[in-house]
Order: sequence, then C-alpha cells, then structure tokens
Amino acid sequence: LALFGLVAGQAVVWYTGQFYTLFYLTQVLKVDAMNANLLIAAALVIGTPFFVIFGTLSDKIGRKVIIMGGLLLAVVTYIPNTPVSVFNAITHFANPALEKAMITSPATITADLNECSFQFNPTGTAKFTSSCDIAKQVMASNSASYTTISGAAGSAAIVKIGDTEIAAYSAKGLTADEIKAKDVEFRSAIRNALNEAGYPVKANPEEISYLPVLLLLVYLVILVTMVYGPIAAMLVEMFPTRIRYTSMSLPYHIGNGWFGGLLPTVSFALVAQNGNIYYGLWYPIIIAAITLVIGTLFIRETRDVDIYAND
Repeated sequence: LALFGLVAGQAVVWYTGQFYTLFYLTQVLKVDAMNANLLIAAALVIGTPFFVIFGTLSDKIGRKVIIMGGLLLAVVTYIPNTPVSVFNAITHFANPALEKAMITSPATITADLNECSFQFNPTGTAKFTSSCDIAKQVMASNSASYTTISGAAGSAAIVKIGDTEIAAYSAKGLTADEIKAKDVEFRSAIRNALNEAGYPVKANPEEISYLPVLLLLVYLVILVTMVYGPIAAMLVEMFPTRIRYTSMSLPYHIGNGWFGGLLPTVSFALVAQNGNIYYGLWYPIIIAAITLVIGTLFIRETRDVDIYAND
C-alpha cells in the first residue's frame, strides 16, 4: 500500500516537475540550455519553501489530503490538449512557432506497422533498424508530431511533412559506413522539409514569454512539494519502530528509483510510438491516477498516530 498508494505517484510527480520539465524544454521545445536551466532554477527557488509550508500544513489538517490533492491536480493538469493542460501552455509560451507548425503542417509516417517497434531503451544499447523505427526516431528527435498510417506489408516507411514526401531507409544488412551516410542524408532531408513547413530548429529566445513559462514551472514545483513535503512523516507514522526503516526504505526506493527513474525513457518511447510530443505524459498521468485511487480508498490518515505506541 505504501508503494502504490503513496510513493509511486509521488515519484512520477516529482520527476515530472523537476526533471522531465527540463528535458521537455531543452529536447522537445528546443529552448536554449542556459535559458531553460535558469527558468528551472528560478522555479525551484520560488517553489522550494512550499516543502516546509505543506509539511507544516499537514501537521494541522493531515498528510493524506495534501498528498492526494497534489496527485489530483497533477492528473488533471498533465492531461494534454485540454483547457488546463500545463504542458500545452508551456509549449504555447516557450515555442509558439512549433505549436503553430504542428497545427498548420501536420506530418505522417506511412509504414508497415509490423516493422514499428516500441522503442523502450533504458540502457541505450538497443538498435532499431527498420525504416519505420528510424523514421520515428528522427521525427521525435526533431520534436515533430506525426500520425502513423498503415502501409503495405514490407514497404519502406514514407514520411510526409506538408506536401513533401521522404522515403526512410532500413539499416538491416548495411555496413556501419553505409548506415552513417544514409542517416546523414535522411536526417538532412527531414530537417529541410521541417524547415519549409515552419518547424523551428530551436525556440526563438525573442518569442519566449518568460514570465508565463516561469509561473507554469513554479506550479509544477508546487505540485512536487504537495506530494513530497508530507510523505516522510506519513511513512514514519505508517509503521512501528521495529520495522520502520525497512518498511519506509523499500517502497521509497522502488517508487522513486523505478517508477520515477524510468519516466524519461518510457516517456520518449511513448512519444516515438504514438508520434505526439505530449504522449509521454500519459506515463505519469496513469501512475499518479493509480496512486490517487489506491491512496484515497485504502491509505488511512496518520497525522494523529503515536509513533511510539508499539515500541
């Protein structure tokens, strides 16, 4: 219960608010690394006092209501393409040119779906060699959303950006030098087509609305403080002293190490699989929602527990 009713959801909200946001700004929205890091740092400076605020508040009104409230807000505002979607808003204010291009020049990949893999690669050693996988990798790395269309069996993937069609290549059976040459050619063709369709190589610093982006990042940090601030006290209060360290350590490290640690890898695989830059958010949404349901139904409030009662 501690793992699935508290820590798993806390972990994905924490990783989303403090780590995935930096990845999203720099790798998806192509915001300059210095500006992105300064925005994240400023958000952390502003948001960090809320760890103490929500920890103190949990002593007065309870731990559970604050943690579950943070999870609920995360689930609702992480969901993409809604009026309250925080990541859609970040895109709008941080890279409006990318937002416009995705609307005006949609892209597609037509491929034999049997050749399309789920690109889960936590160790970075897996090789994806089919034309479909290569096309998806290149499009995802360029922050270009796309729709996948089923093509003829055995056919090479075709990327269509606006009115331009580009045939992808398969790396199967090619030498390293041949793969390198074809990769350079294919990536160049994709980038040129994206440029013509209005997809920016990088976010224009002059078009970034820094204050709204900062406020959105602060909001994400505040969600982190809601789920994280009271959780240490709650885990202490859930278990008697004789088993407390083991009981806290196991769910905390599994939750944060595995559920949180896998977030970037799983999110990228989901984006590449679906073709939508927001699709990776469904991993933290689903995990946080599961924790919200289990925690609400089965985790009891611990604020008034005497931690010495069973010593």
